Amino acid sequence: MSNSDHQKPLPIIIDCDPGQDDALMLFLALNAPELDVKGVVACGGNVPLARTELNCRILVEMTGRADVPVFAGCEGPMKEKLFTAEYLHGETGIDGIEFFEPTLPKQEKHGVDFIIETLRASSEEVTLVPTGPLTNIATAIERAPDIVPKIKQIVLMGGACFEGGNVTPSAEFNIYVDPHAAEIVMNCGRPITMFGLDATHQVMTNPTIVNRISQLGNRVATASADMLDFFGQYDAAKYSAEGGPLHDPCTIAWLIDPEIFEVKQCHVAIETQSKLTRGHTAVDFWGVTENQPNVGWAHKVDRDRFFDLLVKRIALYP
Repeated sequence: MSNSDHQKPLPIIIDCDPGQDDALMLFLALNAPELDVKGVVACGGNVPLARTELNCRILVEMTGRADVPVFAGCEGPMKEKLFTAEYLHGETGIDGIEFFEPTLPKQEKHGVDFIIETLRASSEEVTLVPTGPLTNIATAIERAPDIVPKIKQIVLMGGACFEGGNVTPSAEFNIYVDPHAAEIVMNCGRPITMFGLDATHQVMTNPTIVNRISQLGNRVATASADMLDFFGQYDAAKYSAEGGPLHDPCTIAWLIDPEIFEVKQCHVAIETQSKLTRGHTAVDFWGVTENQPNVGWAHKVDRDRFFDLLVKRIALYP
């Protein structure tokens, strides 16, 4: 049953570090009638916080959603030094797009305070959608444990099992950047659905898809196609593919249409100590431990249905 079967939109908070794939995730979320986006919080990740926060404002403004507040959260991980990915996303994080100075203001309030206060004040449970390092979410949980029952679910992009890592041989970028935060989130006791590389590597872009988006001709579509052109160059070479994987939009696509994905309940633990495997997600896919599952692990994607949804929703922008 998709969320669109409910009359009332699902309240969500997005936490991200744009990133071209975060950009498409925001484009998908901000015109979805199924979702009520309470705010967007930036974290340091793909590029430093000053830039991700600016990128969030640019992208939200492009969608015409001036009603959605944007906050800056934590600059870097809870214990580690920030590791960024300009080598993939370009100096700005959203290279490929035409830069402009957004009029949408950065909110004064710290993003973590926004998360805590929104959850405390909400009469209903709120879904958290983090698509960068989990620093802001973990900090909010640690600082205000009373908010945990107000978290409906956490739908996140991060981790890898069968695909291996994309920043070290065993770790995916978001979890690698702040493994301590990921460990707190995995153990928070709320429902988690996780889109790691096992799922996201099944949704590689290619020139045909970029062309389909480009043909839509609206401002958001043109920006999406231009970013995907840039983003695809590095990943295409890396994966011997025709484009890059659309990691972050998987989270929103699942909230809109869960049937795009196959999800298996697994126990996931995070490696925080080892130099060799820091940020490794130990996904107990075959149930070989006695550990209770704590995550719905996405492992299969209906690729055509995913891209049809993406194109259809981007087409709705003016």
